[in-house]
Amino acid sequence: METVVHKTKWGFAALYGVVGAAIVSILVLGFIWPAATAQPQNLPVAIAGPADQVTTLEGALAEQDPSPFDLHEVTGRDEAVTMIEDRQVYGAILLGQTPEVLVGSAASPVAAQALRGVAVRLQTEIWAAAQQRLTQQFAALGQALAAGAVPQLPSAAPQIPTVVVTDVVPLSADDATGAGLGAAAFPLVLGGLLAGVLLVLLVSGVVRRLLGLAVFAVVAGAGIVLVLQTWFGVLQGPWILNALAAGLGVAATGAVIIGFNAVMGPAGIGVGAVITMLIGNPLSAAAIPWQFLPTPWGAIGQGFVPGASATLLRSISYFPDASTLAPWLTLTAWTVGGVLLALVGRFRSRADVEPPVHQLEA
Repeated sequence: METVVHKTKWGFAALYGVVGAAIVSILVLGFIWPAATAQPQNLPVAIAGPADQVTTLEGALAEQDPSPFDLHEVTGRDEAVTMIEDRQVYGAILLGQTPEVLVGSAASPVAAQALRGVAVRLQTEIWAAAQQRLTQQFAALGQALAAGAVPQLPSAAPQIPTVVVTDVVPLSADDATGAGLGAAAFPLVLGGLLAGVLLVLLVSGVVRRLLGLAVFAVVAGAGIVLVLQTWFGVLQGPWILNALAAGLGVAATGAVIIGFNAVMGPAGIGVGAVITMLIGNPLSAAAIPWQFLPTPWGAIGQGFVPGASATLLRSISYFPDASTLAPWLTLTAWTVGGVLLALVGRFRSRADVEPPVHQLEA
């Protein structure tokens, strides 16, 4: 028996190529756009010191568009340190006789670098002011000598303060640049995506898929933390808590894939992948402060699984005093939402294939 091979028409072949290229372009745009448009802006920073100096600095920053810092006035150093440890601010600028800049590189190396630049600028201004005062004193001395008067010399050499930079919450020596911690969110997204796709393709039955996802999340969470914390030292803090957070991140992404597949069929896998990989991952701001992303996308990104996972792991690792309720709730909500979608799809499918009860009785 001769097999008939139907060849794809030339027009459709060209169309598929155009569609594929468009999809690739959209993927590139989705990944590159947040990073390309991110800029130092609206970074929460505490400030303390004499009122006139604080006002002057606030005025200078307000002239910049966008303003790099969102300044929060505090009473002193202790309050500033507390706010950094609670992740309310990324650092602090302390003015006065003993100027100091506080950073928390564990919160964001990028933010810490920006604040170190402020310290350099403050030191430059202090030296410029000291040089101006010295010039004025020499001018006064010259005028006095020219007039034949006895010049009044300063009783002591002027003290020029040095701006000290203190890292309140430093990164681990095993991840001194923070690159590992910034990249930690991606394995969670990839792991959850892989779990969802494999379970949909290899396991029949929604409930069995959800059971498989639960097992996968537990094992994957432990494995991820074993590599990132035990092996490389990227993560810090309680091992079990990190494993629970990683596992929940994997479960949330996997549940989204399984849930959308249950209600939409094969197309649901693509929808879930777009939500988690194309939208959530680029907006996660795992390597930069989310405030640096264009408004309001930074805040929106924290509501997706990758952003919540990155924030949660960073807080567990370095900021035990910070509230982690929001990321825990976000990951839980995505997981529960995916499970509910999966159950809805299951019951709807059963209703489609099973005859009504009265027909069975007849």
